[in-house]
Amino acid sequence: MTVWIAQDDGHSDLSSHDSFTDGFPLNTFARMRRDDPVSWCDYADGKGFWSITRHDDIMALNRDSAWMSSAQGIRMEDQTYEEYLARRTFQETDAPDHTRVRRLVAKAFSQPVVMQFENQIRELCVDILDKAFASKEFDAVQDIARQLPMRMLGQIMGTPDEDLNWLVEKGDALMANSDSDFTSTVVDKMDTEAYRFMPFRSPAGAELFDYAERMMAERKSRGDESGILNMMLQPDAEGNVISESEFKNFFCLLVAAGNDTTRYSIAAGIHALAHQPSLLHDIHNDPNIWSTLPDEVIRWASPATYFRRTATRDGEMHGKTIQKGDKVLFWFASGNRDENAFQNPNTVDFRRTPNRHLAFGQGGAHVCLGIWLAKLEVRIVFQEIAKRIKSIEQAGPHAYVRSNFVGGIKRLPIRIERN
Repeated sequence: MTVWIAQDDGHSDLSSHDSFTDGFPLNTFARMRRDDPVSWCDYADGKGFWSITRHDDIMALNRDSAWMSSAQGIRMEDQTYEEYLARRTFQETDAPDHTRVRRLVAKAFSQPVVMQFENQIRELCVDILDKAFASKEFDAVQDIARQLPMRMLGQIMGTPDEDLNWLVEKGDALMANSDSDFTSTVVDKMDTEAYRFMPFRSPAGAELFDYAERMMAERKSRGDESGILNMMLQPDAEGNVISESEFKNFFCLLVAAGNDTTRYSIAAGIHALAHQPSLLHDIHNDPNIWSTLPDEVIRWASPATYFRRTATRDGEMHGKTIQKGDKVLFWFASGNRDENAFQNPNTVDFRRTPNRHLAFGQGGAHVCLGIWLAKLEVRIVFQEIAKRIKSIEQAGPHAYVRSNFVGGIKRLPIRIERN
């Protein structure tokens, strides 16, 4: 059974956020994979870009960091060099800068460290689901998918519980800066020149910068040695320490990307449960499914729709010449639906293996730091859902984020019957 029915006419403008308000433009991606896998796309707000839509091409180019540079931004928008320097995170750097900062923060997100949070995540899930399932009908995004990553974020960073809603609201304003449900400063609907030195060209970036600066100062002043943020502040084996600017940008990245991507993965998985009844049977009856379910949920969600690179030299692919300085977009959402990489890609298969999805930017130096935490959260929340319900269905229209950069369901009314 196909869960996600493509609504587009096969010729959507990928530079427009409006092309994604009914979900991914799957017919457009399918046409491009078939007929034009290295496709030039015009962009009304700046220089055009190349779209890479086939799974294996994305994987190959993502590995080629010598040709495909991250050091001029990861979104399709154009930036001045001054804007880039002010706004960049370590995602938007190449080696050796990327390697140095990644070494400073990676230890805090390693699999052994993350697995220590399993009991905390399960306790949070139990509390969240018991409250949500007290009602037969509710919004699965607001009451489940948004709650777990938000509250886990507080556990990891050691932020006060009373700050969590504010932090997530600001993170939403950054990542979904094209959706009026999340920000009053919609990036393509108004003049955002005043915020051009802020992350994602958003005033929320300035507020998060200030918060991160205060948090960094407080932890240093009281000698706080607990939690992931403290691990990030410690020197590495060579004595290198993360700078204040790097810390603030990474904090913004953690609040925004670390929350949104897991939220939209959980929402997509619940949406699939409500539309593909065999999945609920699977999670009730197959104890082996938990090793493969997280990757399939995240492949299906593809919350990071694309990442951009910039060509460092002229080169060719599929008969097209990509010139030095050209923007090149890796459409992970398309690669994760590539029929040459996945059997029945528009169907959810919790037993899918192997599952060489691209949702974490696999294959390159920039593979997502949060891979282990996201997979752990997804596994546990669906384990706890399986314990509690015997049926689930959608109870009203759902809605997607208006964004071509972060993809996800922002509203999902469901109706459940408890065990």
